[in-house]
Amino acid sequence: MHRLIPFAAAAVAALVLPAAAQQTNGQKATDFKLTDATGKTVQLSDFKGKTVVLEWNNPGCPFVQRHYEGNMQKTQAAAKAGGVVWLTINSGAPGKQGYMQGAEATKWVADKKASPAHYLLDPKGVVGKGYAAKTTPHMYIIDGAGVLRFQGGIDDKPAARVEEMGSARNHVLAALNEMKAGKPVSVAQTTPYGCSVKYAE
Repeated sequence: MHRLIPFAAAAVAALVLPAAAQQTNGQKATDFKLTDATGKTVQLSDFKGKTVVLEWNNPGCPFVQRHYEGNMQKTQAAAKAGGVVWLTINSGAPGKQGYMQGAEATKWVADKKASPAHYLLDPKGVVGKGYAAKTTPHMYIIDGAGVLRFQGGIDDKPAARVEEMGSARNHVLAALNEMKAGKPVSVAQTTPYGCSVKYAE
């Protein structure tokens, strides 16, 4: 009976690892390195001194599709105009919904007229799990010093249809505007919504 205790303890420890990996607002965001859709290696620390937005993406998710009917593109354009680096990350595993390889991802970005600085591929889910990314979309904002300032849903209307958006508060744009004005982010963390990230099992 006693011999089972160490195994049980180990199992519990393994279960809490994803929560422990979650990034904490006000602290340094974990650096990472991924390959983008064009085959270029991109590292978060490459953008030191610039504000960075991370957007978890799954083209097959109805919530992502809703935002890519115009809202996500407008948000990307506004961020880019303010000097922000936008990194879209796909942590979908091979065989799972939304998984794409480089050429397919490049075509999707072009078809959607999206404007991320890079579309990053994370098929093993290492970065997604390291950030405890739960849904698509799941948004993060990191300031020029590498400190996490926002994490959560893109807005306050967790609906899959455009007509249900109404007067949604865009948390990402609100946070970016506050940061640019030198103010603290008033809504720094929200519950993300959308489809679950389709990680490798």
